[in-house]
Amino acid sequence: MANFEFKLPDIGEGVTEGEIVNWLIQEGDSVREDQEMVEVMTDKATVTIGAPKAGRVVRLGGKVGDIVPVGQVLVVLELGGAGATVASAAPATSPAPAAAQPAPAPAAKKDEGPAATAVGDIRESLPGMNAFAAKKPTPKAAPAGKNGEYFSDKPLAAPATRKLAREMGVDLRRVPPSGPASRVTRDDVERFAVRAKQSAPLVATPSDVSIHQAVTMVPEAELEPAAPRPAAPPAPVRERAGDQRVPIRGLRKRIYENMARSKHTAAHFTYVDECDVTALKALRDRTRGYAEREGTKLTFLPFIVKAVVAALKRHPALNCLVDDAAGEMILKSSYDIGVAAATEAGLIVPVVRNADRLSVLEIAGELVRVSEDARVMKSKKEDLGGSSFTITSLGKLGGLFATPIVNYPEVAILGVHEMKRRPVVKDDQIVIGEVMLLSLSFDHRIIDGHVGAAFAREIIDLLEEPERLLLTMS
Repeated sequence: MANFEFKLPDIGEGVTEGEIVNWLIQEGDSVREDQEMVEVMTDKATVTIGAPKAGRVVRLGGKVGDIVPVGQVLVVLELGGAGATVASAAPATSPAPAAAQPAPAPAAKKDEGPAATAVGDIRESLPGMNAFAAKKPTPKAAPAGKNGEYFSDKPLAAPATRKLAREMGVDLRRVPPSGPASRVTRDDVERFAVRAKQSAPLVATPSDVSIHQAVTMVPEAELEPAAPRPAAPPAPVRERAGDQRVPIRGLRKRIYENMARSKHTAAHFTYVDECDVTALKALRDRTRGYAEREGTKLTFLPFIVKAVVAALKRHPALNCLVDDAAGEMILKSSYDIGVAAATEAGLIVPVVRNADRLSVLEIAGELVRVSEDARVMKSKKEDLGGSSFTITSLGKLGGLFATPIVNYPEVAILGVHEMKRRPVVKDDQIVIGEVMLLSLSFDHRIIDGHVGAAFAREIIDLLEEPERLLLTMS
């Protein structure tokens, strides 16, 4: 008998860790090769990982809700049969070998469908996964810094957590860790940033005085950055008998983290205007029958996507991502439009790729496909992430208007609200029209108010005269 340590593989470009959202096996179970073992959620998708070998489950490498870095043991399997050899998902370390032995060639992967889905399957055979280095020893925290503040000169954190700390201007050495083995987590960084911001003194710069004369100037000698105060533990939340505590996990945790990051990073402002879509409704009604004969459901959203793309071409600063770590903007050459979709597990944003190259009918077909995949939690990996602009719509539940949160690191988002029959003025006459409100939120660090307003006006003009979309198609 021998044990096989299966470690979390690299399941996507840039993925450094995953959250265990569901175990499909238990300790003591016998599993066959390729049997589904665990569902792991990353920043990009939720994937189901199968057993690389047949055997008996000796140990599970974590419980539901745990964050597991790439390369950490997920499952230990006991391999049966005479002459079984010890296998591992990472090469064993040995003291100063005279000559390195060549690594065994990885087994051929089975072609069993798409590589990953939003809550779909990865059924790849993973024996011989030997690309991971041995786990480094956990560094011990250094003594507390001056004034009793926490300080560790060698903080332990995943690359994604370090990147977040750089984006938020947080010194990881001063962040008290809460993760396993004294690891600093994303939540630790975000809590530290919020508390540091709340405790920071108000300081005025000379450029502020002309706008806000009431701000008291601080002598230049006192403008040195104050040392962050020690992070106080969060105040306990009171609960009553009968209340139920539910862990924030899975997709909801990703939404929880991403929304907080966007609000703490982007400087939001929202612009709201109304749009008379009477002509658009008439055009959709005239063409809906043709679309149905082509096997596609035609809603108003494909026209809105097309109008957004045309407006983005006129205002390229809106088709943009912000790299806060580098202090740079990335002006996108492609038009990949994210469309927020509500699912039972929470909100996800599938993407219509290269929307500028698609007709309205083709966009309609793509929207039907990605939204149906999202509804049943089977979104493909290539349909998630990497959008350059996002549209969110509540349809008939759209209310009057809302202030959508920018899908960071994008710089703008469009909220589409319920279409209602309302009086409008045409040729100095009051008539009944179909009117909906559009609300656009922008990252004010990148997009000035007049640019956001001009962009909104361009979309509205195209939707009020939808025939113009024919003239702007590529």
